Amino acid sequence: MAEMEEIKKENNTIYVFIDASNLWQAQKAKGRFLNWEKVIKYIKERYNGTDIKFFFYDAYPAEGTRGYNLDGKHKFYTYLQKGLDFVVVKKQLKRISIVDEHGESIEEKGNMDVELTIGAVHCLSRYETAVFFTGDSDFLALITYLKNHGKRVYIFSSKNNISYELKTGGNGYVDILDIEEIWGKELKHRAELDKEGK
Repeated sequence: MAEMEEIKKENNTIYVFIDASNLWQAQKAKGRFLNWEKVIKYIKERYNGTDIKFFFYDAYPAEGTRGYNLDGKHKFYTYLQKGLDFVVVKKQLKRISIVDEHGESIEEKGNMDVELTIGAVHCLSRYETAVFFTGDSDFLALITYLKNHGKRVYIFSSKNNISYELKTGGNGYVDILDIEEIWGKELKHRAELDKEGK
């Protein structure tokens, strides 16, 4: 029995929760896309993970609302799910008509904070370490909750996009702009991506 307890203590399952819209700001600042295969390897090695699971939360534009093709975005979701075994939680951006003194305009909303929070709490018994890719201070309550339930919590964000509360709220903070080995191809301008059919 003591031997079984010792084995159990050595388990370190890592669950990674990605706030895609928040992370996009860091990728724009770096001028590169993250290489997710390298990210998986980096996090597993850094925190001595015995197992690792990724959750990717994103809101996407409705068809016909952009001057570019959205096929690339949906192919990316498929790659994360089928190629890397990510859990992808996505929803279409909500379009809200706003009328003010300047006339009528459309505002888009696609906040995934609630979905991410539910995911982290729902899976509470399945992991020992939580990693969040976000800089949003709204997650401080969740991080405090997880720590109070014995979880180790680490925040991955960037200096241009991290709130002070979140930076100091977990067990550690990592500026992803400083980790060269997790970055992939250059982030090209939309016009260039369109030419390549992405």
